[in-house]
Amino acid sequence: MGVPERLAERMTMAEQHEYLRARFSRRTMIRGGAVTLGAVTGGAFVPGATAQAAVPSGRPGTETVDGAHVAPFGRHLAYGTDPRTEMTVSWQVPVAVKKPFIRIGAHPTDLSRKIDAEVRTLFTPAGVGTSGNHTQYYVHAKLTHLKPGRTYYYGVGHQGFDPAAPHLLGTLGTFTTAPAHKAPFTFTAFGDEGVSYHGLANNALLLGQNPAFHLHAGDIAYADPSGSGQTSDTGFDSRIWDQFLAQTESVAKSVPWMPAFGNHDMEAWYSPGGYGGEEARWTLPGNGPDKKNLPGVYSFVHGNTAIISLDANDISFEIPANLGISGGTQTTWLETQLRKYRASHDIDFIVVFFHHCAYCTSTSHASEGGVRQEWVPLFEKYTVDLVINGHNHQYERTDVIKGNKVTKKLPIGGTAYPETDGVVYVTAGAAGRSLYAFSAPLSYEGNEHDVESVASFVNVKGGKQNETVAWSRVRYLDYSFLRVDVTPAPKGRLATLTVRGIAETGDQVDHFTVARRAK
Repeated sequence: MGVPERLAERMTMAEQHEYLRARFSRRTMIRGGAVTLGAVTGGAFVPGATAQAAVPSGRPGTETVDGAHVAPFGRHLAYGTDPRTEMTVSWQVPVAVKKPFIRIGAHPTDLSRKIDAEVRTLFTPAGVGTSGNHTQYYVHAKLTHLKPGRTYYYGVGHQGFDPAAPHLLGTLGTFTTAPAHKAPFTFTAFGDEGVSYHGLANNALLLGQNPAFHLHAGDIAYADPSGSGQTSDTGFDSRIWDQFLAQTESVAKSVPWMPAFGNHDMEAWYSPGGYGGEEARWTLPGNGPDKKNLPGVYSFVHGNTAIISLDANDISFEIPANLGISGGTQTTWLETQLRKYRASHDIDFIVVFFHHCAYCTSTSHASEGGVRQEWVPLFEKYTVDLVINGHNHQYERTDVIKGNKVTKKLPIGGTAYPETDGVVYVTAGAAGRSLYAFSAPLSYEGNEHDVESVASFVNVKGGKQNETVAWSRVRYLDYSFLRVDVTPAPKGRLATLTVRGIAETGDQVDHFTVARRAK
């Protein structure tokens, strides 16, 4: 919905602004979808000072209020490309403010380091979904040259609201950078959260695990309940994101919150690929193959473990809105990353997470054939240690798989050796949305019910294809998340990932170990 590429190449930025202002009346905005800063600049977002070029006629002007009366909310952290030295702090303000910034220091009474922040303004006009005109102000501050393994105090503010003031010290947060060397740590993961009591309860339990970081396997807030990635979707409400970021702040203000994007995160009104809104809300490592079309594809290393986030919308046969959006570059990039990490002498484990399931027996979405076709062969070639998915609202864990077959049964409490056995897949999509169902009996820790096979299906290019599978080992149907404890080892000894399924009640519903010889 921006300036046509052939015209943009011959126009200055000011000419592009004039072109868009003349072209988009409020009527065409409502009919064709919201024009955002991405449409104006040809990129994603620019600081809020230039945002008015994207405003349709009839929208009230952006005015600032006394900053002393405006409190930031919805803080969420994310690692930079190097988690040892880089962190991004993001937050929201309910109205436009002047000169936003972050203060940071080694002690709450020493916040002398002050860094300017970037505002990304996201406007959703009436007629897009269920809300009226709604403007959201997302603020981001990138921190670099931090010290590894160090805990920092920080406060976010703006003109009139200085977190270093004595009466505002209660608004401070902390974060800890990744260590410089191999050391034990814990991380957590889930998908399909949304805004609900169960999401809030899982967040509270997450915080008690003291994770170094948290992986969100997509379908983050459910502002778009349809999830088909089309502008014709109904029910979209951008204000759900305000609620979601407020809900997760208790954890995300101190634990880097690293998301992958699912089908409900393709909000087609903001950009051709649907990720314009996500680019406003998140600042992720940005080291993937295509930051414009695939902003949720990236990787980072924490200690002895490499983490890779993928965008399965690019290869999904089931929900094809973004099918093929990368033109194959994502898969090429994935193999390059896997090859690099597996060859590294500093990395023992590779964990991959994304939304659509490679292997799941839900009666709703089940398995995604595009993932099996494009990525599973690479997971096996480079002996990936753990694959984490969402999409299906339940907990399910496979045996060890290679070549689409069980190579080793992995009972609760068992150990997998990916160097020789194959790959283990976990669906952890029960973070907060309504639960799905299984066709086979439940089987989890304390209530094991093994079956020889399960009737299910896989989504392929032509539709659903029925299959009978033997790899479904653990099936639990209630709200839950994943906890992973990483334990390094001296060279030649066994390093381990201890993986646990934790119910919203705090009960353990599954546990197993992944082991490989440390480098």
